[in-house]
Amino acid sequence: MKKVGIIMGSDSDLPIIQKCTDMLDSLEISYTVHVFSAHRTPEEAADFTKSAKNNGYGVIIAAAGMAAHLAGAVAANTTLPVIGIPCKSSVLDGMDALLSTVQMPTGIPVATVAINGGGNAALLAAQILAISDDDLAERLVKMREENKKAVLAKDAKINAQFNKQ
Repeated sequence: MKKVGIIMGSDSDLPIIQKCTDMLDSLEISYTVHVFSAHRTPEEAADFTKSAKNNGYGVIIAAAGMAAHLAGAVAANTTLPVIGIPCKSSVLDGMDALLSTVQMPTGIPVATVAINGGGNAALLAAQILAISDDDLAERLVKMREENKKAVLAKDAKINAQFNKQ
């Protein structure tokens, strides 16, 4: 199975990346995590990205806050799918990161999840990899079924508590 490359612009993004790695672990997907800045370590970010496909990666997740353009810089150096996670900062609550991630020019797409959406980034990466991995696809189906059961159990609890007829 292909692995997922995860790049964060700063180690301050680690709590968001932890949500991502937890989800990938639960789906038994291999990954590596790096801190590369599009602006402070552009050569390292480009080197990792340019060699990712040959090194067995199938998807790259890039997380950055403020108006950092990490996902775009990564996407410019590969044809692998790139998923951007805009991270909330103290300045503009992540809206700057969201806009810099989602507003890519034609020809260099970046799939973008919600601000601080590490879990969904991992799930989207898993869905991309599952196109060619039937075992992973089955694990995703199982996870959705477990999520459904959990919601229905919560519904039953609320119904018992509030619906007195």
